[in-house]
Amino acid sequence: MNHCDPAELREPYDGTPLSRSDLSAHPMEQFHIWFTQANTAGLAEPNAMVLATVEPNGTPRGRTVLLKGYDRSGLRFFTNYRSRKGRALTENPRASVVFPWHAIQRQVLVSGGVERLSDAENDAYFRSRPRGSRIGAWASEHQSSRVADREELDTRWARFADMWPEGEEIPRPDYWGGFRLRPVEVEFWQGRGDRMHDRFQYLLVAGDPRDGPWRIDRLAP
Repeated sequence: MNHCDPAELREPYDGTPLSRSDLSAHPMEQFHIWFTQANTAGLAEPNAMVLATVEPNGTPRGRTVLLKGYDRSGLRFFTNYRSRKGRALTENPRASVVFPWHAIQRQVLVSGGVERLSDAENDAYFRSRPRGSRIGAWASEHQSSRVADREELDTRWARFADMWPEGEEIPRPDYWGGFRLRPVEVEFWQGRGDRMHDRFQYLLVAGDPRDGPWRIDRLAP
C-alpha cells in the first residue's frame, strides 16, 4: 500500500527570535499580544484550541474547542455540561489547552484549574449566539451520546425550531454553559532553525492568576 511516511515530513522553522526581554510580566498580557498577531496574520480560526481533559476512569481525551473570551483571570469557552468534556471537567476540574498556530510558527500551552461561569455570563453569551446555534444547543441535549442516525438529529432540531419561531427569544438550557480555565502554567513556543526553538514558561508562584506573582523560565527545546 502506497502511503505518505509522516517521518519524512519535515518543515523548516525560521521564526523571529524570542527573548526574555520581549515578554510581558503577566502571561495573559503576553497571550493577548500573540493572539492579536495570530488574528492579524489571517490564520483560520486562531481561537481554535485543543482542550485536554482526564475522564473519571483516568482516560485522557483531547478535542478542539473555540476560545470565546479571555482576561487576566483566564480563558473562557462554552459547552454542554452533560457532554463528555463537561462531565470530565466536573469530576476532575483541571485541563490543558494548546493553540497550534503553525502558520506563524508559534504555539501556546495553558494549564490550570477550571471553574464554571456564572449564570449571568452564560446567559449573556448564549443570547449573542446565532439562532441556529441556540436551537442546536437544545437539539443536542445529550451531547456525546449515541444516536440512531442523522435524521434523528435533524428531527430534534426542527422540533425546537418550531417551538421558538424566528424572532422569539430562545432560553438557555440549564445544562449549557461555560468554563473558565484559570492558568497556573503557560508556555510560549517560537519555532527556530535546526529545531533550536525558543520556549518560555510562566509558573504561578502563589495567589490568584490575575495578580501572580509569576516566574518566567526559558526551557530547553
